[in-house]
Amino acid sequence: MSAHVLVLGGTTEARELAAELTARPGVRVTTSLAGRVSQPGALPGDVRIGGFGGPDGLATWLREHGVDAVVDATHPFAATISAHAARAAAVAGVPAVLLRRPGWEAGPGDRWHAAATLAEAAALLPGLGRRAFLTTGRLGLAAFAHLDDLDFLVRSVEAPEPPLPRRTRIVLARGPFTTDGEAALMRAHRIDILVTKDSGGAATAPKLAAARALGIPVVIVRRPPAPEGIAVVPDVATALSHLGIR
Repeated sequence: MSAHVLVLGGTTEARELAAELTARPGVRVTTSLAGRVSQPGALPGDVRIGGFGGPDGLATWLREHGVDAVVDATHPFAATISAHAARAAAVAGVPAVLLRRPGWEAGPGDRWHAAATLAEAAALLPGLGRRAFLTTGRLGLAAFAHLDDLDFLVRSVEAPEPPLPRRTRIVLARGPFTTDGEAALMRAHRIDILVTKDSGGAATAPKLAAARALGIPVVIVRRPPAPEGIAVVPDVATALSHLGIR
């Protein structure tokens, strides 16, 4: 077949999908990145960086570049981008699919506390612990900045920008991580509560296993809902099958 597929990327699944697509004769893939990471890893196929100017701008780009299908493989919390992608694909008449890896599920021994937003997560902390391990990424940390009586260990791929909690230590690291490594980090910093988004996937799940082993409670921020009118698939193989790409 001959097709041009636009992958809205930034995740491990997006990278895997781009590799699968470029290996197929006649399939051209363009991966679009938002540009939030200054040095993204190399990707197969064409790569563009930056926004499209909202859903109308994306719809225009789809038409002008002869896109035959769109796969939204952005982070599960990239709600605005996902909404724009669904709307733009519908306007342009281009089939689209949302590739969203399954979320994590609590198991025996887990002490999870669900929050709908980062602000709600911050409100839960004083009643649960005093030394928090924040693994919610470098954006949105202002939600915790008012908690002057708590100590924070913040981990992100790139340095976060203020405002930050007053008593904060920053660790720059990129997964995948190991359970033993996560447990050692939590012990070294005397962590007594973990805060994370429900990103899903295996690369960063070891922190949950470490928290379970150490008896540490976890505040987990729930995912935003998927946009209406777009098929949601859990993995690369299902995305390819849904689009009719073998």
